[in-house]
Amino acid sequence: MPLADILHMNIGDGDSSYANNSLFTKIEIQKAAPFIMRTIRSMANHDVFFDHCFRIADLGCSSGKNTLLIASNVINTIEEVYQENNRKIPQFEVCLNDLFGNDFYNVFKLLPDFYKTLRKDKGDKFSPCFVSAVPGSFYGRLFPDKSLHLVHSCYSIHWLSKVCHGLENNKLNIYIAKTSPLNVLQAYGNQFHTDFTKFLQLRFEELVCGGCMVLTLRSRSSLDPTGDDSNSFWDLLTISLLEMLKEGLVQESDIISFNIPFYFPHEDELRDIIQAEGPFSLDNIDVFELNWGQDDYTYMNEYTHESNHNQGKNTSNLIRAITESLFTSHFGNSIIDELFKKCEKNATEHLATNITRHLSVVVSLTKKMNDSVVHIILLVP
Repeated sequence: MPLADILHMNIGDGDSSYANNSLFTKIEIQKAAPFIMRTIRSMANHDVFFDHCFRIADLGCSSGKNTLLIASNVINTIEEVYQENNRKIPQFEVCLNDLFGNDFYNVFKLLPDFYKTLRKDKGDKFSPCFVSAVPGSFYGRLFPDKSLHLVHSCYSIHWLSKVCHGLENNKLNIYIAKTSPLNVLQAYGNQFHTDFTKFLQLRFEELVCGGCMVLTLRSRSSLDPTGDDSNSFWDLLTISLLEMLKEGLVQESDIISFNIPFYFPHEDELRDIIQAEGPFSLDNIDVFELNWGQDDYTYMNEYTHESNHNQGKNTSNLIRAITESLFTSHFGNSIIDELFKKCEKNATEHLATNITRHLSVVVSLTKKMNDSVVHIILLVP
């Protein structure tokens, strides 16, 4: 079955739903906000503005309050810049995209409050905003030629379009690991190269002249894809599955045939892919880190055993929210509760003795098109 028919974040608003386990994504969106503002202001300085309707596409939007947070940030920034430049504030169209299994219903339930807040905050200056859903894979065309002004995506592009071929000798690893053969590392890297190149080419067609794009992905600090900051999530799941294998709860053949379709690119890989695309020029790269697993992302030594346990549970719930559909499709429903119970235990033990950091790389690009310029910012954690 195609990956696009399987993959989705957990629906609803329960304990293991993505809507209730996306604090880290919210922090990343907040980190990205200054770069969006800087890009929009740069476009204004170059007199790159738009017609009566500003169109935003959020690719891999998922569900929950974060889904509409980026729309609010962009609308506020655009209105501020337009007013400073004595221009009439445009209408806004927000196109929410995700795979067909996404919980769009949960998002739609948030729209009345979203519209109410906009009207309350803007008052007489309120400019109409129209929100729609565009289901489908962003590794295919989603919008007409030159129809979008801003493309945003947070924690989505690191999902591959499919499970890589030739991973049979990855043994009991479910992702890239220190014991993975070289061909496994190459297969993952090649698939990301193919997918990201295609993504850029597709969005090139859909952006208007002067449009911009902000993407947020996980990344890694080392050129070696087996480094510790590349696979901490997946190590927890691998350990949990191997414990279940010893207990006879899963089959070895099922583990061997399962691999996570996910990739953390190094900034050099991104640079190579971007520079291979002729119309794009690389302007700037910024790097920042966030801690994983701690409330407010502060240091481990400030926490008691009880709070460490809570963080282990929160971490397990987050991993479950983003991967349960894959595990259910491959292993069946019967192992899920036990798998993530063990994952919680292993996460608690890990966080009690380790500080794990997410690396973020901010890549600024300029895409030249005839005499116009398209500014693109890639935010890559």
